[in-house]
Amino acid sequence: MKVHHLNCGSIRVFREPLVCHVLLVETNNGLVLVDTGYGLDDIADPRRRIGPTRTIVRPVLDPDETAARQVERLGFRRDDVRHIVVTHFDADHIGGLSDFPHAAVHTTADEVRGARNPPTWREKSRFRPAQWRHGPRIIEHGAAGEPWRGFAAVKPLDEIAPGFVLIPLPGHTRGHACVAVDAGDHWLLHAGDAFYHPGSIGGGGSVPFVLRAMETLVAFDRGRVRENHARLAAVRARAEPDLTLFSAHDPAAFATLSSGG
Repeated sequence: MKVHHLNCGSIRVFREPLVCHVLLVETNNGLVLVDTGYGLDDIADPRRRIGPTRTIVRPVLDPDETAARQVERLGFRRDDVRHIVVTHFDADHIGGLSDFPHAAVHTTADEVRGARNPPTWREKSRFRPAQWRHGPRIIEHGAAGEPWRGFAAVKPLDEIAPGFVLIPLPGHTRGHACVAVDAGDHWLLHAGDAFYHPGSIGGGGSVPFVLRAMETLVAFDRGRVRENHARLAAVRARAEPDLTLFSAHDPAAFATLSSGG
């Protein structure tokens, strides 16, 4: 499978420039997106679609950065995107869903519950129903599964294509998940927002205060976020040569991977 690395949303948290790292995967069953970043409808109506968080993350909202426009620039049609796997339902990860209305959307059942039928006030205020008002076909996946690379229970998404794995890792949100993709000679592990900065998982460098504060502020379960840091630090420490781990918002990792490094 050929994998394209896309930045679908330049954002800035105070002085920290970040990206919205999206994967576009070419398979024998059409195109697959992992997350979408912001979409064209977000740009048209940011107040309704993104809400108050736009004043904190300050998205650039450039139409040329949307997955829709980048898919087209690569010579594909939007309808070629058959499946979208999302790490979680925050607006900067699902804003582009409405640009691909015919794609099946895969996520965890817990994430759907927290976003679409929020049991808590924090979740009700966090998620934006406008993001799924177009009526996407959402396929919910349970937490049970098989072990993979030190994770106890993952869900292979064979209905998409061989080589896609959904890894439930709640903490940032109720049903947050990582997504692993077999790129042929190596695996890519898209950790979503399980960590913001590589320093949180032993990747070197100190975590900027604003990112540490933001991660703590928005966490659904802070204790599990810390546990996830430790779990991913263990994955990184094993330094498996055929596994590349990165988060959704790390501009350095995106620069390396998008340039073929």
